[in-house]
Amino acid sequence: MDKKLYEAYIKILEEELVPAMGCTEPIAIAYGAALARETLGSLPKKVIISASGNIIKNVKSVVVPNTGGLRGIPAAAAAGVVAGKAEKKLEVLADITSKEVEEISAYLKAAAFEVKTVESGCVFDIIVELQGEGHQCSVRIQGHHTNVVYVEKDGEVLLDKDYAEGQEGERTDRSLLSVEEIIRFADQVEISHVEKVIQRQIDYNTAIAQEGLSGKWGAGIGKILLLSYGNSVHNRAKAMAAAGSDARMNGCDMPVVINSGSGNQGMTASLPVIVYGEDMKVSRETLIRALVVSNLVTIHLKSGIGTLSAYCGAISAGCGAGAGITYLYGGRFKEIAHTIVNALAINSGVVCDGAKASCAAKIASAVEAGTLGMKMYQFGSEFYGGDGIVASGIEETIENVSQLARDGMRETDKKIIDIMIRNQGKEKQKEDPLHIL
Repeated sequence: MDKKLYEAYIKILEEELVPAMGCTEPIAIAYGAALARETLGSLPKKVIISASGNIIKNVKSVVVPNTGGLRGIPAAAAAGVVAGKAEKKLEVLADITSKEVEEISAYLKAAAFEVKTVESGCVFDIIVELQGEGHQCSVRIQGHHTNVVYVEKDGEVLLDKDYAEGQEGERTDRSLLSVEEIIRFADQVEISHVEKVIQRQIDYNTAIAQEGLSGKWGAGIGKILLLSYGNSVHNRAKAMAAAGSDARMNGCDMPVVINSGSGNQGMTASLPVIVYGEDMKVSRETLIRALVVSNLVTIHLKSGIGTLSAYCGAISAGCGAGAGITYLYGGRFKEIAHTIVNALAINSGVVCDGAKASCAAKIASAVEAGTLGMKMYQFGSEFYGGDGIVASGIEETIENVSQLARDGMRETDKKIIDIMIRNQGKEKQKEDPLHIL
């Protein structure tokens, strides 16, 4: 394998597979707020958060960890201002004490909070402005969760970086990824070059999935799968991934290793492969190589779509999981390519209506599509080029899905956000939306 490509793939894994605590969009707001608080140097009396529609969508309904069950943008910002540690980035809220939880709630009541929609054309856009004691500051994050592009205090610009939608910035070029090269890389990579990031993913994501199964979190999708459909490896793969999301979407403060900026995607890409690997009793080396496949395939599929869209990112990760499981069974390019195409044909078009408890069920569906895509090819069945969005080659099919998600679903995304904002304030109906109980 080309040395530069080999090194780029290692860097992509290192850039993507990082720990995060809680849903990454509220954590990004908390990170921006913590950085702004450090810049201001005092506790602000007013907090203004301007965010793109996709950020609002993903923060509205999810529990912010270490806040005593608080939800939403003001809660995420308050947690960052009061107790966040900006140097920890996506683990900005990891060290909050019980006393600070009380302080966050008190600050939410004492300070003025304002939330605005920013129309910059950037799908991922957060501006946190703090005001107090005659001073003000602002921090802007664009493109991805820790990409700070602007910092200003009292009119003095402290940081100003150019950013254009779709730019990778300082990150490694994701367009270097292809399914064929991903498999070649997985076969050839020195395990010592990737084992740190992969083993951390195994440890963190397995731990939170086990917590999701043992504790009472969200809708309990992982538990329900096991209670309903038994202990087969196929069902356990879905249940573990769903259970991790059960916990994470509902305030569990355990960290996960993310993929493509998402903990849900990180768990979907990894946990089913881990479950199958354990069931098959494969070597640690084989499991690591399979996880390299699943993670890089997920990143490849997501990079053409973008960090946030109307297209559920778990679908891409479910395809990645299917690819990784196929690798465990000895499949290589031909088998993995067919698995991905089959899975994309089955589930593409599932919408993202924000981070919340039901993400766990979508994850189960994504894993089902990934494993069904694999089984189809094992039994001599496949979808063909010309069947809907399926093209004659794997990369062409991936590009078709990217166009569908990135361009075709743009109006869908706007409508989803419009519906969610319109329904704001009706949360009490969550217990029984149809009023029939």
